[in-house]
Amino acid sequence: MNINNKFYKSPFNIAVLAAGIGFFIDAFDLFLFNVYRIPSLKDLGLTAAESASTGEMLLAMQMGGMIVGGIITGILADKKGRVIAMYGSILLYSVANIANAFVHDIDTYALIRFLAGVGLAGELGSGITLVAESMSVEKRGYGTILVATMGALGAVTAGLAGNFLPWRQAFFVAGLAGLLVLVMRIRSLESNMYLESKNASAHRGSFRFLFSSRERVLRYLACILMGVPIWYSVGLLITLSPELATIHHIDGLKLSTCFILFQIGIASGDLSSGIFSQVFKNRKKVLLVFMLIGVFSTIYHFIRMTESGSLNLSSFLMGLGCGYLSVFVTATAEHFGTNLRVTVTATVTNFMRGAVVVLIPLHRSIEKIFNFTLTSGLIVTGIIVWILALLSLMILPETFGKSLNYTES
Repeated sequence: MNINNKFYKSPFNIAVLAAGIGFFIDAFDLFLFNVYRIPSLKDLGLTAAESASTGEMLLAMQMGGMIVGGIITGILADKKGRVIAMYGSILLYSVANIANAFVHDIDTYALIRFLAGVGLAGELGSGITLVAESMSVEKRGYGTILVATMGALGAVTAGLAGNFLPWRQAFFVAGLAGLLVLVMRIRSLESNMYLESKNASAHRGSFRFLFSSRERVLRYLACILMGVPIWYSVGLLITLSPELATIHHIDGLKLSTCFILFQIGIASGDLSSGIFSQVFKNRKKVLLVFMLIGVFSTIYHFIRMTESGSLNLSSFLMGLGCGYLSVFVTATAEHFGTNLRVTVTATVTNFMRGAVVVLIPLHRSIEKIFNFTLTSGLIVTGIIVWILALLSLMILPETFGKSLNYTES
């Protein structure tokens, strides 16, 4: 079925509900590994030294799966429909997380994290696009705010689970929650905008067509680079908090606490940045303000790396600065036509998440070449990703109020 010919004006509609619940579970599942990395590897018999390198390898496998999944689900969503891609993603990552509860060796663990990554890849891009195409031009930002905020709350829930559930039970519960969404059969309806473009466009979901224009490629790369600092912050700085705490002789730090505070910051940022972009009718200025908050909170994170209380505060502030996610994904969808919209949003959101695969060897190479400590390597890596993100924002046009009913030609 397709939605009513009139666009939704209220953000409290079936498309937002379906996308929001899906992204809640997506984020919950995605961040479970960050929370349970150390206890799960310890339970599998690895030493503390082995856990650091193995944990980064498993994270890279999951993010590599998201890169592959972003391509597959993006093309599928533009060719066959947004709803099909959303539910296919939920099914795959749900089954993978249930299987994760029964792993007993690292090779199987790595394979399952890769498959889970492939499944997790399709949720955000498909959901955001469905919401953006289903709502009126003036109100669509409010719909994407709710979806992004529900995702952040899913990540907070993952952090809280780390304080109560053993790792195997947590992965099993995550998988069941995903399957429950499918059983509920939420009737998220396809957008008329997609159905109309389906008959009109000969270049739906085509990567070759996406790269056929230099201007379009630059737009695409700029969107990816603009989102990378979010995953530099959570994928490296927050995830490696225990290692940083050991280096700087910080006692009493809990990874789950840093992670929860970071995600609370993101939830707060998603709400406020999204509302500000609607009130002031501008995406770029709001993105710039929150990205600068992210830059200065990262500087504070390294300057005050002396005690757990300082790291807890900087974790929240970094999350707040990275709370431009809701505006970022909305703007990404607005930058491209209906025939490529999910191909772009799914790959952009997953390439920027999967950038951890590049950032891990980057910071290690910097440390090895210049004989830097882990802290210094992460600082240099942060300078690189934040400069590229800010430059990317500068070259992209403003998109607030832009009609999405067009195709790339």
